[in-house]
Amino acid sequence: MTDHRGLWEHALYTTPRTEHGYCTDDNARALIVLSRVPDPSPDLVELAGIYLAFLQDAQLPVGAFINRRSADGSWSTEVGSDDSHGRALWALGSVARNGPAPWMREAGLDMFDKQEDFHSPSPRANAFAVLGASEVLLSLPDHPPARHVLEQCVGHLLVQEDDLWPWPEERLAYDNARIPEALLAAGVLLPNDGLVEAGLRLLEWLVATETQDGHFSFTPVGGWAPGEPRPGFDQQPVEAAAMADACTRAFSITADDRWKDRVERAARWFVGANDAGVALYDPQTGGCGDGLTPERINLNQGAESTLAALAVLQLAQAL
Repeated sequence: MTDHRGLWEHALYTTPRTEHGYCTDDNARALIVLSRVPDPSPDLVELAGIYLAFLQDAQLPVGAFINRRSADGSWSTEVGSDDSHGRALWALGSVARNGPAPWMREAGLDMFDKQEDFHSPSPRANAFAVLGASEVLLSLPDHPPARHVLEQCVGHLLVQEDDLWPWPEERLAYDNARIPEALLAAGVLLPNDGLVEAGLRLLEWLVATETQDGHFSFTPVGGWAPGEPRPGFDQQPVEAAAMADACTRAFSITADDRWKDRVERAARWFVGANDAGVALYDPQTGGCGDGLTPERINLNQGAESTLAALAVLQLAQAL
């Protein structure tokens, strides 16, 4: 799925759909996954360099990012969404802390510092930016730009004082568990016990909301609000990845084995412990189906879904 420019966005089964080009979102996701590999092979180091170079090319002088790139290497003229900007900052923070080569760590930090004041109404964009700033601060606790991003963006993640619906939006959307994960990350680093408590409470609620008959039943691609049917479809692998990351962070804070069990539950979702009882992850190709429908999977193994599966398997193996 990767060539000399970056990671292709979509696939027809296992073949890249080059006509759809590349995106900053997926190259950022790939860089995050590779930054977590403890002892990467030379091939993985080379891939990380390709994905970082993609983000370098995507970044504008003011620090924001273009999201879309065509197969011929040309870029869209439009600045990417707030979410793609936040996700790129998360990747840069990850590579600044744990990049597989010194030059990558230095480049990642330089690029993170290029962004000007990050403002967004999107809870996920703010959550992604918080996660990136947290990565920087874990290696450089007094880094002013990262601390500014952390403090500014976490202020936009408001948990409602409502036990039935504490979620900061009217409906669940996508990558949902990133919001409580960001609260946990910020709460530890500021430090702020209130943020940690809010993150744990929100994550407990989300786990309960997205569990059915002992397995995860994730929010479908169109979102979900009370009164709408469950289970919903298509369910997306990114939901499992977000949940696994958030539960891993909760386990690191609390040492409560329930969170570790939920990481394993998210991993089992990929191999059949889901509403359709079918496996999305294909061990023969290393890829993952693009979505779970009521009776089967989407057999296309695109970048987002495959990276989600790899990220969850990575976490489950490390616990």
